[in-house]
Amino acid sequence: MHTQQENGQLKRTMKTRHLIMLSLGGVIGTGLFFNTGYIISTTGAAGTLLAYLIGALVVWLVMQCLGELSVAMPVTGAFHVYAARYIGPATGYTVAWLYWLTWTVALGSSFTAAGFCMQYWFPHIPVWIWSALFCVVIFLLNAISTRFFAEGEFWFSLIKVATIIVFIILGCGAIFGFITMKDGSPSPGLTNLTSGGWFPHGGLPILMTMVAVNFAFSGTELIGIAAGETENPHHAIPVAIRATIARLIIFFIGTVFVLAALIPMQVAGVEKSPFVLVFEKIGLPYAADIFNFVILTAILSAANSGLYASGRMLWSLSNEKTLPGCFARVNKNGVPLVALTVSMLGGLLALLSSVIAPDTVFVALSAISGFAVVAVWLSICASHFIFRRRHLQSGKPLHDLKYRAPWYPLVPVLGFVLCRSGVRSRPAHRALLWSAFCCPLLRHLFSHS
Repeated sequence: MHTQQENGQLKRTMKTRHLIMLSLGGVIGTGLFFNTGYIISTTGAAGTLLAYLIGALVVWLVMQCLGELSVAMPVTGAFHVYAARYIGPATGYTVAWLYWLTWTVALGSSFTAAGFCMQYWFPHIPVWIWSALFCVVIFLLNAISTRFFAEGEFWFSLIKVATIIVFIILGCGAIFGFITMKDGSPSPGLTNLTSGGWFPHGGLPILMTMVAVNFAFSGTELIGIAAGETENPHHAIPVAIRATIARLIIFFIGTVFVLAALIPMQVAGVEKSPFVLVFEKIGLPYAADIFNFVILTAILSAANSGLYASGRMLWSLSNEKTLPGCFARVNKNGVPLVALTVSMLGGLLALLSSVIAPDTVFVALSAISGFAVVAVWLSICASHFIFRRRHLQSGKPLHDLKYRAPWYPLVPVLGFVLCRSGVRSRPAHRALLWSAFCCPLLRHLFSHS
C-alpha cells in the first residue's frame, strides 16, 4: 500500500464513547469555566439559569436536526456537505471556510493560553517554548491515527467531566450544609439565588449575554464532523446525541446553580475564576493548582478537537472537488496529513497574529470566526428543513429515516429563528446571513421542484 492515497477513504474507527467525549470536550472549556462568572455578574443568578436553559433549548433543537441528517448521510464534513446539497453550493462553501477559520484561530489562542498555564508553575521558561511543545504534541495525536486522536480526546475530556462532577457534588454539599465552609461562615442555602431580585438588571442583559451562552455551547456539532469516521453510525450517532445533550444540560445547569448559590453576583466575574472561588470557600487544598491543571487540559482538548475539525473540513472540501486533490490524500491509517499540516500552519499563523497583532489582525479573525458557530447552526436547521421536505415530496415514507427529529417543521424553524435572533449581527454579518441563507431558503420555499 502506498503511503499516501489520492482521494483515500477515512476509516471508521471511532466508537460511541469517543463521539460523546469529542462533543463534550468541544463544549466544556474556558467558556464554562470563565464566562459563567461574567454572566452571573451581568444577569443575576436567576437570569443566568434562564439564559443557559434557553441555550440548552437551542442546542437540543440544532442537535435533533443534525441527528436526522447525519444518520441519513454519515459523511465527514457533515454540515457543509448538507448545506451545499440542500441550500446551495455557495452556502456550503462559505460555511466550511468559516468553520475552518474558527478552529484555526482557536488553535492559535489555545497554544498561547497553554503556554501561560505552564508559566504558572515554571515562570522562568518562555511561553513560546511551551506553545511549540504543545503544537508538536497535538499534531502527533492527530497524525498517528484517528483512533489515537479519539483516545487522547477521550481522556482530556474525562478530566474536565470528572472535575465538573466533583465540583457539583462538593458545591451542593456546601450549599445545604453537609460541608463546612473554610472561613466558618454558615451555609448560604439558596439566599444568593434571590438576592437583589430574580432579574436585578431587567431582561435586556439576558438577551445580551445569549451570544456568550450560545458560544459556550458551541462544539456539539463536532458529532457531525466525526460521523464519517464512526463505527456503526446509525446506532452510535443517536446514542451520542442523546447522551451529549443530557450531560450538557446536567453539567451546565448544575454548575451554574452551584456558582450562583455560593457566589454573590457582586463578586462573580471579578478577578478570579468563580470555580477557584468556590474551591477556596470549601477549603480544597491547592485549589488554584488543581484548577490551572484542569484549564490546561481544557485548552489542549480544544486544540486537539480544533485541529481534527479543521483538517477534516479541508479533506471534505477536497473530497467534494472544491479544493485540490492533495488535501483528500490519506495515509495508511486513514489520516489526511496534508489537510492536517495546512491547518496546523494556519494555527501557527493565528498564534503569531495573537502575539504580534492582538488588537488588529487577531481581533478581526476572532470576530469573523465567532460568527461561524451561528452560521453552522443556521445551516444545520435550514438543511434539515429542506431535506425532510424533499424526502416527503419524493413519496418516501418517514419510517425509512432511522432517526427522526420530532415535531417537524417546528424544530428546524424554531432552531433557525433562535439562532438568528441570538447573535448581534454587524452589517457584514447581516449581509452574509441574507445572501447565504435567506435568499436560498426563499428560493426553495417558493419553488415547485
